[in-house]
Amino acid sequence: MSLLDEHSVFTSLNQQGPLAVSDAIDISRPFRRENRAWVSRISAHEITVTKYRALRSQIFEFLNVHSFRQIDALLDDQSARSECSNRACLLLSNMFGIRGTPEEIRTRVSEYARTADAVINSLKSKIFAPYASHVAITNEVEITADPVDLLLMAFDDRYHKKARFEAQRKLSLMSLAGSIDQRERETDIEENFSLFLDFLNRYVWSTSLKIGEHDIVYLLSHHRDPDFSCDEVSVIRREDVAAVMPEAGRKLTLLKRRRFTAAGRDIPIYVSIRKKPPEAKVLKLLRKNEKNPAVAVDDELGLMAVLDSAADVKIFQKHLTRSATRADSFMILEDITDSLTGGRHKATAKGSSSKTPMLKFFARLGGMRVEFIIHTNRSWVNYLYQRDVAHDEYEVKRIFDSGVADLLFPPAIYFLDHHRVRAAMISFFRRHIEETWR
Repeated sequence: MSLLDEHSVFTSLNQQGPLAVSDAIDISRPFRRENRAWVSRISAHEITVTKYRALRSQIFEFLNVHSFRQIDALLDDQSARSECSNRACLLLSNMFGIRGTPEEIRTRVSEYARTADAVINSLKSKIFAPYASHVAITNEVEITADPVDLLLMAFDDRYHKKARFEAQRKLSLMSLAGSIDQRERETDIEENFSLFLDFLNRYVWSTSLKIGEHDIVYLLSHHRDPDFSCDEVSVIRREDVAAVMPEAGRKLTLLKRRRFTAAGRDIPIYVSIRKKPPEAKVLKLLRKNEKNPAVAVDDELGLMAVLDSAADVKIFQKHLTRSATRADSFMILEDITDSLTGGRHKATAKGSSSKTPMLKFFARLGGMRVEFIIHTNRSWVNYLYQRDVAHDEYEVKRIFDSGVADLLFPPAIYFLDHHRVRAAMISFFRRHIEETWR
């Protein structure tokens, strides 16, 4: 199912469809010529008619009105808007299972608004960085957190088409943020993240280093044409880096490594532990064309590790299982894919490459399910730098190839040619990778 067809769960944001924001809006005259033409357009797709009726019912219920004429009357009635806002926040608190005083509920809803803005600003600061002025949020929309004010903004012809679209988009993103927050509270993600860190510090990492202490080294990698893949990689001590001179096709990559003790020795390991921020989860829901985080976001807790060799990877995997047992928990590995030893990674996500070697699995232990992605030094530098594989390229491709760029920044409103932007940003990241020493 495409993110941009009539079967998408985000039909209301699709500016290529019948529910697109128009250049002007006049809800006080429902039978004008433009409205009759619009009715004819949506009638061509029965699923769109069904979705429109459901959306209209939700809008009327949310604003406590029975017709679009009553919405028009709300636009200039500040007292009625305030009463409507209080009622709407109560409805949202019950829908998302928020407990607390009215002020605490409003604070939580405001957090959803900040997450919605963070989704757009995160893309503006990286994937669309050279086009930041094109995709910047309209000031009036960015400072508004009240869902009633945003919804009424979408019906107010005093606002430009771009502002009305962004108000509608912000409401949709806030709804996703609310679903994610509810899911996090149901699964105790914050507590699990803390428990996972405690498990690693108590049972996995060597006690020869203090918590938070690292051995700093560099990977010196040599890359070959035409794909900039790693031909050779070696570990360089920090004190020896000054003697290594820049050279075309060479990269220096810093690693802050911990250690774990197994097989009678201390084995170095670079580790990046992450809990996906809400804006990243919202983007994942969009990419997967899904509104239910329980279905789409299966990697809330994750660990990325880099070891010197495939042999060390196997030792670490066994060490994890034994560490879980010492912590009084059985550990099972699920959904294992291993392309480090010559197999081929099966890429399923839009924009991802099957050329990326890694060991990937989910570990279920201590009431948690944690995603592990494990690399060797060679596969790690390929993950960072190889053409068609590098993570920066992947981030660009998955935003454009999934349809998220078109959905959030429709060309008719933002005047961007997404095919050209995609190519330009991949070229930008390639230059940065291949021309930067470290």
